[in-house]
Amino acid sequence: MQQVRIGTSIYLNYILLGMINLIIALHMSFLTEQLNTDAAAISALISAIGIGKLIALSFAGKLSDSLGRRPMIITACLIYVVFLCAIPFAPTYTIAFMFALLAGMGNSILDTSSYPALIEVFKNRSSSATVLVKAFMSVGSTILPLMITFFMARDMFYGYTFFIMAAVFLFNAIHLMSVKFPEANGGYLPPKKSTHRQVKLKPKTVFMEKPKFLREGITVIAIGFTSVGLFLIIQTWLATYVETIIGLTESQAINLLSIYSLGGFVTVIILATLLDRVFKPVTVLIIYPVIAIVSLTSLLVVENYIILLIIAFMLGLSTSGLFQLAVTLMAQFFPEKKGTSTAFVTLSSSIAFITLPYITGLLNRHITVSSIFIFEIMIAIIAVTLAIFISYRYRKIFNSRTTGKILWRNP
Repeated sequence: MQQVRIGTSIYLNYILLGMINLIIALHMSFLTEQLNTDAAAISALISAIGIGKLIALSFAGKLSDSLGRRPMIITACLIYVVFLCAIPFAPTYTIAFMFALLAGMGNSILDTSSYPALIEVFKNRSSSATVLVKAFMSVGSTILPLMITFFMARDMFYGYTFFIMAAVFLFNAIHLMSVKFPEANGGYLPPKKSTHRQVKLKPKTVFMEKPKFLREGITVIAIGFTSVGLFLIIQTWLATYVETIIGLTESQAINLLSIYSLGGFVTVIILATLLDRVFKPVTVLIIYPVIAIVSLTSLLVVENYIILLIIAFMLGLSTSGLFQLAVTLMAQFFPEKKGTSTAFVTLSSSIAFITLPYITGLLNRHITVSSIFIFEIMIAIIAVTLAIFISYRYRKIFNSRTTGKILWRNP
């Protein structure tokens, strides 16, 4: 029962996080008027979230290990309550920027406590438990546009969306106070007594040649950056593009984002089911950006709403889950330093959250919103190039019999 309660609470948080990832972009018109600024400045608020994530990465993981998962998850919930209640009433851009920083810190605190908690609670199904996080985030990003459309159709205050989410976070924080978590880096039950001497084993990976951080490591880190860029730019600017350039209504633009999120949800289910059984992460890292290039190019020339819905679905399908694959690949290349190596990939995602909204905001301000999607196509081309190289190195490095899987010695 405790497992169910913990899992439900964590996944509920990630449904809300999927909504938060879109909430500023989808309220861009309201916030530009409220804060007396332009779309580029509102895009910079998303950069502030990335800065906040980067700041908190330096301490969130250590606190999660020392204080435990539950207090850190509760802290993240309360941080989001403050952020969601404050933004609709923020009187100045500076104040809104500070609360966006706070939201980013909450994101890092949530990730560094929730992922370990899922692994510790669902020990025998840890991979499936963590992969499902992305699926629930897709659910959230599908729900949010529908909520916004509901309030817009009734000419209601946009802040109600924020307040409902804050109430759910607050409820979840209160609920978690009564839930018993496993001990950090431990489990519910003490180990069984044994007369045999405990032997600590280390994973052994068979390499044809040793991976190098300055080659394989840097490449995967760069893939982490491009993978975040592919979905972040679309989430931020798709609605603005179809309204400004194609002339869709605001509700139609929001519906496109719902379909985009649905595509993301579908691809997570596909990856969770077929990955390693049918295809490897390196294969997906090549194919998905190619699909994204075709979809983005079509987006720039198509004006039919039905076809745009299909394009939005394909964009969601081809840009979601790539970051998680980059993290997995990094752990395969450097299995004895999983924590350190994957932290670098997480760092690259934070840098993407900081720089890309700022760059795309400048493109929108000084050129046109169409130039943002040309820039996105360039990122996708770079992603394909990096993936082709890392696929070549993958085949060179891993023994054909092990194909990169970890072999464990029996005591």
